[in-house]
Amino acid sequence: MKYQLYREHQVNCDIATVWDFFSNPENLSKITPEDMGFTVLSKNLDLVIKEGMEIDYTVSPILGIPMQWKTRIVQVDNQKSFTDFQAIGPYKLWNHFHEFIPNKEGVLMKDLVDYELPMGIFGTLAHSLFVKKKLENIFDYRYQVIEKMFNQC
Repeated sequence: MKYQLYREHQVNCDIATVWDFFSNPENLSKITPEDMGFTVLSKNLDLVIKEGMEIDYTVSPILGIPMQWKTRIVQVDNQKSFTDFQAIGPYKLWNHFHEFIPNKEGVLMKDLVDYELPMGIFGTLAHSLFVKKKLENIFDYRYQVIEKMFNQC
């Protein structure tokens, strides 16, 4: 079964500053809860994402068990949007569209994640028991960190 997670966050900061932070793959660990055990493995990454870029991570979302995750940047529109797609990882599907919309208050950031779990009915059960809540908690954490970082620009 396919699911969708959508979040918006208005930040009081300029688009260049916001884009510079979010388009640097190494910054993802700064907005991910520590209990996720999120580590960027890729070395010598460009500091700005580009189409075709692949980024390797380890993440430990369940019981501290490390899992490999590789995302591929499949779309970039400079200072407007980018999309990361899971090439290898725990999901059957993971497609995360990031959008940045400048406005008079700063930048409206939007996240749209389309995702699907493997294992059929067991994946559906896992989603209802803990995966949905875990993803919501991750994005709630990001909101808090981003609020501290970018609403003081």
